[in-house]
Amino acid sequence: MKIYTIGVYNSTEDIFFKKLIENKIDTFIDVRQRRGVRGSKYSFVNSNKLQEKLSLLKIKYIHQLDLAPTNEIRNLQKKADLKKNELKQSREELDSSFKNAYKSTVLNKFDFQHFINNLQEQNSSKIVLFCVEENSSACHRSLITEKIKNEFNLIINHL
Repeated sequence: MKIYTIGVYNSTEDIFFKKLIENKIDTFIDVRQRRGVRGSKYSFVNSNKLQEKLSLLKIKYIHQLDLAPTNEIRNLQKKADLKKNELKQSREELDSSFKNAYKSTVLNKFDFQHFINNLQEQNSSKIVLFCVEENSSACHRSLITEKIKNEFNLIINHL
């Protein structure tokens, strides 16, 4: 089993799906709380369009809502971004308040063994975790993959 992560900011529709195809992704896990992006630039990752395209590519789609940060946790990051006068699209890393809250509220309660077992039962071998931020270090998916790497000794690749 190989685990990848992908974001959409600063990508085009063609480049985004090309990365999935070139890496032979068979399972796409959406870890967003809200599965929509405002505006037309990234409309291809809005839930319905995204699922239609993945279906055409024969890639399984899973919305793993219980790995999404809560509104309260997201607000911690928004406050930190405002304080730094930083936009979500250009953020380089997560604030420590977000990391701590996300780990204690979400990650530490999530059953990763069950998660991995389910993926194995579905014969998933190349899995990508998706959220919008371009850099995984600026997104909660980096915290998810850090936990997976540490618990299951899997290599993580960021697309």
